[in-house]
Amino acid sequence: MNENATGEESSVSDLQSGRLSDFAYSSIKEQLTRGAYKPGHKLPIRSVAEMLNVGATPAREAINRLVFEGALVMVGPKTVIVPHLDLAALYEVTQMRLALEGLATEKGALRATNDVVDKLLALQEKITLSLDEKRYGDALHDNKEFHFTIYRLCEMPHLLSTIEALWLRVGASFHDLYPEFAEAKYGVHNHLAAIEGLVDKDPSAVRAAMENDIRDGYRRLKKAAQERLKRQ
Repeated sequence: MNENATGEESSVSDLQSGRLSDFAYSSIKEQLTRGAYKPGHKLPIRSVAEMLNVGATPAREAINRLVFEGALVMVGPKTVIVPHLDLAALYEVTQMRLALEGLATEKGALRATNDVVDKLLALQEKITLSLDEKRYGDALHDNKEFHFTIYRLCEMPHLLSTIEALWLRVGASFHDLYPEFAEAKYGVHNHLAAIEGLVDKDPSAVRAAMENDIRDGYRRLKKAAQERLKRQ
């Protein structure tokens, strides 16, 4: 085999590996933003590779990328976990969420069609049922879709990517909302208020509802973080 052929095969192999790495990264990122893993959950490279049906190298590259971004934490030579947010990080992320998610909501609220409203109502029915049946992981999965169905209406891709980055950091911590958040139905009330605002074509009302949802969640997450500190 000549040198050119060898070089071409190497380039193809590198390209395929890069694509698989991007696929693995996107898949794990989406799971993190949807709260698929609780804080403290371990993500061994072999398990990730098997779960995503990719090789060890793409899985390792994806995990290292998420460690660099702070979404995962290396706690040992071969041990990577989903971290808890400390109080300072939780406060900072919440302040950014209020500003950016509020902006996305208000900018896109008037673009909500009847189909969008119907989709949100269907999502909320699924969320409420999951909460009633204590399937909190399923509730979190659909909760992310509910929020981003509204945020995408703003049609501002850079804003959306920044909001995604915030959810990447906080998604796992949403497990601390339950069972209290489910029993009090804070999120249900806020979501229904947001839908009502969309129907009424009232961007300020929709923004207020979504900001209330973030604030209510922050109070519960802050309490959970403080309780963890006391146990340490």
